Amino acid sequence: MKVVVVESPAKAKTINKYLGKDYEVLASFGHIRDLPAKDGSVDPDADFRMIWTLEDKGSKRVSEIAKAIKGAEKLILATDPDREGEAISWHVVEALREKRALKDLPVERVTFNAITKDAVETALRQPREIDQALVDAYMARRALDYLVGFTLSPVLWRKLPGARSAGRVQSVALRLVCDRELEIETFRPREYWSLIATLATKDGAVFDARLVGADGKKIQRLDIGNGKDAEAFKKDLELATFSVANVEAKPAKRHPYPPFTTSTLQQEASRKLGLAPAQTMRIAQRLYEGVDIGGETVGLITYMRTDGVDMAPEAVHSARQVIGREYGDRYVPAVPRKYSTKAKNAQEAHEAIRPTDMSRLPKAVAKYLEPEQARLYDLIWTRTVASQMESAELERTTAEIAAQVGPRKIDLRATGQVVKFDGFLTLYNESKDDEADEDEGRLPPMKASDPLERRRINASQHFTEPPPRYSEASLVKRMEELGIGRPSTYAAVLQTLRDREYVKIEKKRLVPEDKGRIVTAFLESFFRRYVEYDFTADLEEQLDRVSNNEIDWKQVMRDFWGDFSAAIGETKELRTAEVLDALNELLGPHIFPDKGDGSNPRTCPTCGTGQLSLKLGKFGAFIGCSNYPECKYTRQLAASGIDGDGEGSSENGGQPGVKVLGEDPETGQQVTLRDGRFGPFVQLGESEGEGEKPKRSSLPKGLAPSQVDLEKALKLLSLPRHVATHPESGEPILASIGRYGPYVQHGKTYANLGPGDDVLEIGANRAIDLIVTKESGGGNARRAADPGRPLGDDPESGKPIVVKAGRYGPYVTDGETNATLPRTMAAEAVTLDEAVELLKARRAAGPSKKSARGRKAPAKKAAVAKKAPAKKAAAKKAAAKKAPAKAAVKKTAVKKTAAKKPAAKKAAAKKVAEGG
Repeated sequence: MKVVVVESPAKAKTINKYLGKDYEVLASFGHIRDLPAKDGSVDPDADFRMIWTLEDKGSKRVSEIAKAIKGAEKLILATDPDREGEAISWHVVEALREKRALKDLPVERVTFNAITKDAVETALRQPREIDQALVDAYMARRALDYLVGFTLSPVLWRKLPGARSAGRVQSVALRLVCDRELEIETFRPREYWSLIATLATKDGAVFDARLVGADGKKIQRLDIGNGKDAEAFKKDLELATFSVANVEAKPAKRHPYPPFTTSTLQQEASRKLGLAPAQTMRIAQRLYEGVDIGGETVGLITYMRTDGVDMAPEAVHSARQVIGREYGDRYVPAVPRKYSTKAKNAQEAHEAIRPTDMSRLPKAVAKYLEPEQARLYDLIWTRTVASQMESAELERTTAEIAAQVGPRKIDLRATGQVVKFDGFLTLYNESKDDEADEDEGRLPPMKASDPLERRRINASQHFTEPPPRYSEASLVKRMEELGIGRPSTYAAVLQTLRDREYVKIEKKRLVPEDKGRIVTAFLESFFRRYVEYDFTADLEEQLDRVSNNEIDWKQVMRDFWGDFSAAIGETKELRTAEVLDALNELLGPHIFPDKGDGSNPRTCPTCGTGQLSLKLGKFGAFIGCSNYPECKYTRQLAASGIDGDGEGSSENGGQPGVKVLGEDPETGQQVTLRDGRFGPFVQLGESEGEGEKPKRSSLPKGLAPSQVDLEKALKLLSLPRHVATHPESGEPILASIGRYGPYVQHGKTYANLGPGDDVLEIGANRAIDLIVTKESGGGNARRAADPGRPLGDDPESGKPIVVKAGRYGPYVTDGETNATLPRTMAAEAVTLDEAVELLKARRAAGPSKKSARGRKAPAKKAAVAKKAPAKKAAAKKAAAKKAPAKAAVKKTAVKKTAAKKPAAKKAAAKKVAEGG
């Protein structure tokens, strides 16, 4: 028997079918070891010694592998063909050695770029050893990220309340977003005018020509900068006679795009399918690991973490066959296309992302896939096949037009483009983020000296526009251009920025939150080198050299840590005033925007003499007056806060982040909208005494502070509200907002509202349905509103299996047994077979310690209650007996202490006298 280790159960299942009974394929469920999330896991003073610990699930996996290899012929490590895959294999071997389970067992490392029978069998015939250089590169990156996070983040917590974390790549990506926002805020639009003449040929065909010159001089786009000049040109053109000066038609070609890399796949999936990079990678992982196609489990695409654009010869040959069969021989180029890339790291530049079998057309496999899987497969297939198609043939025509008005000559130009042969464009055209479509219509037939008739002259005013905010796709593209991070990490970096609430997405664009801008400004002020684009890119290149076995990873660490630790040490001496001065300077245009009337935007609107400045409070940053405490003016950092339009500042001494909405008509108390530690909330009145809290209500998810008025606030403060009466018990069903969001309640039964439910508007029928579903066993505590995604029936028990979102992460359940999904398995991608295996493993492991404790609790509680009276009486009796002796001992101890410490003698005697 040979034991094979891969990452995921889906991959294990697929490969097991290929290899047969002589092999046992086990899954590690991703990484089995990690650095403990505490200080000291990487020790620079001990030459960067790293302390690895087995996670709970990792320990179980290692035990399973150790048990499987007893008496086995060999251990084969078949994890993914990249740096992370190499590291997982290394961790497995190290963990087995620590358990002394390996002994003399041969260990082989194999890699394959696609999970197909041929690829797997070929890989098994070409084993190698673990690539230590790749492992070293992994350890260097892991150590760097750990040290930056665990040394820089605490600095942020101390100096910037509300800041959550910083990271080596994360902080640089955030800087890109913040820098773009600053460009937009400081942008000053510039006026310009364009003049378009609509002309007609002698045959009556109409086209447009643009002004490009006059009096022998070229006119650029921004040269006509005011309406007066534009009107002068328009008057001349309305009097001019027009003729064709020259016509030139040039053939042109557009070549197809190379197949997808990790980065380009994320960009196109974002543009064309609306998928976030993290979603794209989860779906691609599922397509790579294997899907059931007509009873056969096959990997549909090659490995999806790659920066290579080349394809295997057999894949190219297959693509050409498909092109000829589906589109005709005219679309097959005479010579196969070969692409190359300037990969940062040759060892990690694998084959491009492509279908494992080109003959599997998207329409043929769509019925076996989930909708998003089908869409992504179609995108990958289309791009791959198009990359081997013939170029598109175009004809670009330029017509130079002469306008004569008296002695003055004005030049105009008309351009047109026509597709003579569509080539690869018949199948695929890459999307753009911010560029206009380059294709133009065909110009009508004309030749030099032909007279033209003027139909109309149009002068249009324009203003230059600021650069657009980054989309997720354009940010990924920019990071790749700058060499920041690596494509396999982009999805995680973007997700972290959103999770930390450093950025938000509006209209598919990334907008920095105030929290993110403050963090960036702080890092630029005091750690500028470490958020410089060039520095980060240079460090990436050094890490790539480590994986190429060119330099020692610990030397890279030493070079980095020396300067970085010194910079960290310097910040300990920073005074709050220094931090605030730096932030005020960098964030000035954002915090204090120009009012447009020439007045100082930093003048306090209340006292008129104080200067507004950034302040740091318990819950983060706010704006306050320099004349505090005489002037108590405060406001939110920016209009994006609860103040909405910038109004609602606390001018009369209220705390920062408080907006008065009005008075409650019943009680006459003030209703306010406030910024709290856990988010915005509404409040009725003020605290009346120590320990007494006024009525409050959190804002439900999806309700922006700017949308809250007095009416809505009063509705929130009226919660819980009576929604319906239970059809069986006759008891009320209430709607309210709790710790885990909006819910409905009947007695002790709670059901969370779904994404489309409004706690203020939910009706009786919906509320009853949620409660009845919950009471009938559709889920566990507070999660009943989510019925989960059905996967199918268990083949053995026949019970329906669903995947749900639980409090501690997604899980699968058959109504009796729950099994948490491993981190490497996405809830939207889990299949019935995987769920069945997870539930089997959960049942085989027996009840959890928590469950076992729960079952023992009632009996234990009863026994304790039974013994309590007797135990209490005995305790009293023993205490009475011990009291005199205890007092004597205390007295003696006090005397001794007083003898040793004369200064404490009086205090000790007093304590004894008071019975202390």
